[in-house]
Amino acid sequence: MRRGQIWGAVAGAAGAAVTGVAVGVAARKHTRVAAERRRLAAQLTEKPPQLAGLRESEPSSVTADDGVRISCEEIEAKDGDPALTVVLVHGFALDRRTWHFQRQSLPALSDPSIRVVLYDQRSHGRSERAPRESCTIEQLGHDLDAVIRALAPEGPLVLVGHSMGGMTIMALAEQNPGLFAERVAGVALVSTSAGEVASAGLPGTLLSRHNPLTRGVGLLARLQPTLVETARRALGDVIWTLTRSFAYGDRNVAPWLVDLVDTMISANAVDALIDFADTVDSHNRVAALPALAGCELLVAAGDADRVIPATHSEVIAAELPTARLINFPGVGHLPMLEQPAAMDDALIELIRRSADRVRPGGFRRRA
Repeated sequence: MRRGQIWGAVAGAAGAAVTGVAVGVAARKHTRVAAERRRLAAQLTEKPPQLAGLRESEPSSVTADDGVRISCEEIEAKDGDPALTVVLVHGFALDRRTWHFQRQSLPALSDPSIRVVLYDQRSHGRSERAPRESCTIEQLGHDLDAVIRALAPEGPLVLVGHSMGGMTIMALAEQNPGLFAERVAGVALVSTSAGEVASAGLPGTLLSRHNPLTRGVGLLARLQPTLVETARRALGDVIWTLTRSFAYGDRNVAPWLVDLVDTMISANAVDALIDFADTVDSHNRVAALPALAGCELLVAAGDADRVIPATHSEVIAAELPTARLINFPGVGHLPMLEQPAAMDDALIELIRRSADRVRPGGFRRRA
């Protein structure tokens, strides 16, 4: 297994940010890139309507089992008592804004009526910065369990995970298979991997945990955070272009969508991102997948994903033959942002399949 590609394989657009800081790439191209970014931004004549009218939510927080505060958000069902609670789990170096479109569309459902829970992973977004030794996928699985116990302690669940969020769900299945047997009606694994994430994807040798430069940047970011963050901002236009390239399949994607990803990445400290390099490198949870087999399943990926290629989703689907496998043509690592209508349709179909399995007085597991 080519471990040298590990970080890039999961970091995606976030990895582009660290690459820019670590290598100082293409600084001499700053003027040209800035001009291109202004040209793309000029294509937007007004504020995109999708940025307005977000459904009201209730902010909250959950304390993880090691005391780290996890920032959460709850969106109640549109009509009456929800049939299901849908928990959305974002990927590495992003935050719950990854689900920008889904946090509008899913709570609007009436057939079935659902509530939605979102949260920021530890050391991401508005959640508390965690000790480096706790930045593991294993701990992320425990965090998801804590969120469920606190915010969705009863009733059937649908769990939706993107990239490292999908790995988080696999970790929870490994730790608590009984939860999936008793309460989890459906699972969606989006642009993720069950293991060997370094076997293909973004060439990430500069981002590898084995590369001394990566380790050096992490150390420098801890000792001189101001210096590293200043360099990061100076390379903002270059990083923006790399983000567009690795987050999306469509080079002409709306600039505000690139800005959204760029903003999420920039909110996370460089050394906080590097803290997760080791755990992604060792992620291998193929053995945990059978715990999902009794759930309604969706496995989805873009066939232009340069971060975690669609072949990883094919491997997962092969282990879970009852899963519905969707390949989005020409789409990159973030189908929920790049093709939100198609992603919504797939998720709503999964939610309805899951709701059909929920019966008054009991939970019906797939045979």
